[in-house]
Amino acid sequence: MFELIRHLLVTIYNVRGLIEWGGTALVCGIVFVETGLFAGFFLPGDSLLVTAGIFAAAGQLRLAWLVALVPFCAVAGDQLGYFVGWKAGEALYRRPDSRFFKQRHLRDAHAFYEKRGALAIVLARFIPIARTFCPAVAGAARMPYRRFLGYDFCGGVLWVLVMVLGGFFLGTAVPNIEHEIHWVIAAVVVLSLVPPALHLLRQRRARVRQAAVLSRPQPEE
Repeated sequence: MFELIRHLLVTIYNVRGLIEWGGTALVCGIVFVETGLFAGFFLPGDSLLVTAGIFAAAGQLRLAWLVALVPFCAVAGDQLGYFVGWKAGEALYRRPDSRFFKQRHLRDAHAFYEKRGALAIVLARFIPIARTFCPAVAGAARMPYRRFLGYDFCGGVLWVLVMVLGGFFLGTAVPNIEHEIHWVIAAVVVLSLVPPALHLLRQRRARVRQAAVLSRPQPEE
């Protein structure tokens, strides 16, 4: 079982191999699953899109198809997540942890949504895990659908264009960079982990401050 899971993860994170095998259709499928299904939170969205852009610069994928189809799949995936959250409602927060669903991810997404409001729908696109769970949180919170759709459309299009076109211009500026794609993927993964790392650091500092306040001796009346 462990060997099967290890092989699956190695295959999934072999972004170059995935694109060479499935092309634009597989990129669309992975983006839809990552944004629309809870089981997709571990999929390599950012690095996949940047790599697809680099491959488009090398002539191995068509840029026009990427910028036309992938945003549609990103937005469609979020619609599914929103309606799952809307239908499940509070039951979603009572769902036990499983291999592909963790309550802490849902709570973190909810905290992010509460702090940033509707803008979180846009910002969450650029944060791994949050972009999977924020649509469900918006649905469970009964965010008006038209408002959600507007922000989600902007976020989905912006995310895909930034990642794909960033990879495309990088591939255009640096000849043969597709042969060193592993370094690009590593850099994208590190950069994508910066926002959640900063969020966890702020949470830790807040807990430390709260603990310090609670531990102070109370003045006698």
